[in-house]
Amino acid sequence: KLGLFGGYVDIFRGIPFAAPPKTLEDPQPHPGWDGKLSPFCLSLFLREGYNNPQVSGENLIGLSRARRPHNAIFVNFDDEEIPTKPLDAAVQNWKKVCTNPVDKKVEEELRKLFEVRPVWSRNAVKANISVHPDKLKVLLPYLAYYMLTGPWRSLWVRFGYDPRKHPEAKIYQVLDFRIRCGMKYGYAAADMPVKAKRSTYNYSLPITVKKQGSHTVSVHDLKQGLGSAGTSGAKKPPSSRYKLKESVYIFREGALPPYRQMFYQLCDLNVESLQKIIHRNDGTESECTERDGWCLAKTSDDLRDSMSLMIKQIIRSTRPALFSNTTSSEDGKEQLAYESGEDEDDEEEEEEDFKPSDGSENEMETEILDYV
Repeated sequence: KLGLFGGYVDIFRGIPFAAPPKTLEDPQPHPGWDGKLSPFCLSLFLREGYNNPQVSGENLIGLSRARRPHNAIFVNFDDEEIPTKPLDAAVQNWKKVCTNPVDKKVEEELRKLFEVRPVWSRNAVKANISVHPDKLKVLLPYLAYYMLTGPWRSLWVRFGYDPRKHPEAKIYQVLDFRIRCGMKYGYAAADMPVKAKRSTYNYSLPITVKKQGSHTVSVHDLKQGLGSAGTSGAKKPPSSRYKLKESVYIFREGALPPYRQMFYQLCDLNVESLQKIIHRNDGTESECTERDGWCLAKTSDDLRDSMSLMIKQIIRSTRPALFSNTTSSEDGKEQLAYESGEDEDDEEEEEEDFKPSDGSENEMETEILDYV
């Protein structure tokens, strides 16, 4: 903006830019423009009766298509009431998409999942049902609501079920777990044997059209369902074409998580010692808090510590070279700390937890964007 006669005039309006800006770059003016407005242009801006045109959705050219509304219901932990049925728009959306017997079967399968277990993460659903991701976006708001905050945040809850009123629902609470790295653990982020979900080197602008390297799904595939004739060249059978591996939502002892940041439900931590931590207060639950839910205070911290120790042991067994040079120094440091009486809290301050900005994807924010 350029200050003229005490006011400001938008000198970039109508002036073309040289090219779309790159990542973290500011837009650059066209090289043929010297940055000055001609007297004629100034007269157009400053002449009496001129008003800047009103900006509305009708005269804007969108850089990407508008998001399709999926009509999900969002609930916060402090909301008094929970929904008992979907929005009418969500019902209509699913009826439009549900055009063949395969879709009806998928709907029944998801209903049975919510009958057995009233709270699910989207990854857990995708690991148990083979359904196209675009159809799942429409089906989930038809059968469940989405928790935004609290111990069940980023999870889908069956309509009419309130986990805040059922102490047994603590097994469905979410645990945000991130693999720790740093000198204390003997390996840095670059030495991690677990890949990041999203790399900054592969970043593209939201308006960029990215071609898929794998199979493509056409409108015909969506209408025909999973058993369409166009799946003959697919590697997976139709029954498991879109299914994810169990490791995307289940934690097992002796196996590394597929990504550095994971969102686990407590019932999916298939380790006996972890389940003992979860069920320490069975039968004595008195209050459901936003931080710990129905569990004891700092239960999540205890679970993360135990899981981090298991992962460190796995990495030590698979890549002993990372720890060969740190074992003796750690032993000496522990002995020195013991003799000097230092508290372990000082060492905790030096702990370097993995940050999502280092490459992992915040699944909760990404999923919310799908339904806004």
